Amino acid sequence: MSAASCLHTEDQFLCSVCLDVFTDPVSTPCGHNFCKTCITDHWDVKVPYDCPNCKEVFNTKPELKVNTFISEMVAQFRQSAQQEASSSSSEQQVSKPGEVPCDVCTGTKLKALKSCLVCLASYCKTHLEPHLTMSGLKRHQLMDPVENLEGRMCEKHDKLLELFCKNDQMCVCMMCTILDHKTHDVVPLREGYEGKKVELGNTEAEIQQMIQKRRLKLEEFKQSVELSKKNADREMAEGVQVFSALMETVERRLNNLMDTIKEKQRETEKQAEGFIKELQKEISELEKRSSEVKKLSQNEDHFHLLKNITSLNAAPPTKNWNGVRVHPPSYEGTVVRAVKQLEETLSEQMKKLFEAELKRVQQYEVDLTLDPDTAHPNLILSDDGKQVHHRDVRRNLPKNPERFSNYIIVIAKQSFSSGRFYFEVQVKGKVGWGLGVARESINRKGDITLTPQKGFWTIWLRNENEYRALADPPVDLSLQSDPEKVGVFVDYEEGLLSFYDVDAAALIYSFTGCSFTEKLYPYFCPYPNERGKNSAPLIISPVRHTE
Repeated sequence: MSAASCLHTEDQFLCSVCLDVFTDPVSTPCGHNFCKTCITDHWDVKVPYDCPNCKEVFNTKPELKVNTFISEMVAQFRQSAQQEASSSSSEQQVSKPGEVPCDVCTGTKLKALKSCLVCLASYCKTHLEPHLTMSGLKRHQLMDPVENLEGRMCEKHDKLLELFCKNDQMCVCMMCTILDHKTHDVVPLREGYEGKKVELGNTEAEIQQMIQKRRLKLEEFKQSVELSKKNADREMAEGVQVFSALMETVERRLNNLMDTIKEKQRETEKQAEGFIKELQKEISELEKRSSEVKKLSQNEDHFHLLKNITSLNAAPPTKNWNGVRVHPPSYEGTVVRAVKQLEETLSEQMKKLFEAELKRVQQYEVDLTLDPDTAHPNLILSDDGKQVHHRDVRRNLPKNPERFSNYIIVIAKQSFSSGRFYFEVQVKGKVGWGLGVARESINRKGDITLTPQKGFWTIWLRNENEYRALADPPVDLSLQSDPEKVGVFVDYEEGLLSFYDVDAAALIYSFTGCSFTEKLYPYFCPYPNERGKNSAPLIISPVRHTE
């Protein structure tokens, strides 16, 4: 049978109720033919009894008998159609696992080309022909083949889920909009699909941005580790150079020094490795979610996207990495403090080491100016904010909360909450002074205790030659000479604060293991002028760099 005749015959033997080839065809008194079950079911719910085609009404329910002639023609058609389907199946693809099979094919199931949302069935090329040629079937809505078409029907109203409720974020049928979703914002599936697709696109862009930020942070951590390693290598090389010339008695100190440096490096690497692993895990999770979002966003099936978007895995928990850093440990003072214990035999070498270290910390010089709003009323500041000295006359100044009321202290305008910084102060001609840093929350009124526990990390000179580091307990300092210029270096993350005699290139004292958690302000105390004996000012001096 030719394709044309086959299609013509099929058109003749389609039941107008089920739109399929007749099964047990019967004829009504008006001459129209239907499947026996189709017309019987129609009349079970339709009273008075009428013809579904011409609408002729019958006073009594007609007695129906199978039309043997049409039955024989149908049987011949089915045999011919089966033979044609068998011959065409060799040209079409057989349905494979994961592919949608044709619902009409018997025996070997061919791969479906389209699914019909009206018939709720999927068709291969052969069985799709009626939908492409018959006027009644051309109006049906076809789409790419999908499984479980029944899932597109409203379970409550048995109607097609062809609308989307924005309020409840779910697919609904036309009856739902009249009943349960009457006052809701309901749009066609396509409109809901387009809106969700835009949301998925934005989500994908956000995820990609998060991945990029974490990749940059990952690279930052790796660079921090590399920088730390370079610093460690440099410091170890310097230590080897210093201690290699010493006698056997100092080898133990060299080994201790090396172990300290290596331990710091290991701690830095361990910290970075933990961050790196965590970042890699976040990137992996984000890439996995990105793949899921991208796959769903590329799906052209409106229903599938809208139905499955709510089941999309929630975004994996991620850390805010903006403030996370791997800070290379500071080695300033490591070799210096070790060699200082041997200063009687290593004085010349110590001099060279201090000079080198001072040059390194001087690279972190900052420009400071004194804050007049914090200065005690007996302090006089220069116009440029670089000098301060004490005088006996107390000025009448506003009693603002920043001002020190009982102790002759002033702090800088600038504050520091990360990194490293260095500044130098001229103390020449003074018999009393105090320098250091203070945290932001220090007490500025009434009695003040100058200890790290109270937020002060300072050293001072009083009574001309009494130097002390105000630790807890205080540490008396023995200096070979009186410094005329003091350098102050802070490594915030390392918790290190060191004081240097700039001209002698010597370390005065270091606070180590400090816990800096607030802003730090450079601290200055010129001490009373002692009737002119201590009238010289404290002067913030620029660093004089030497080759």
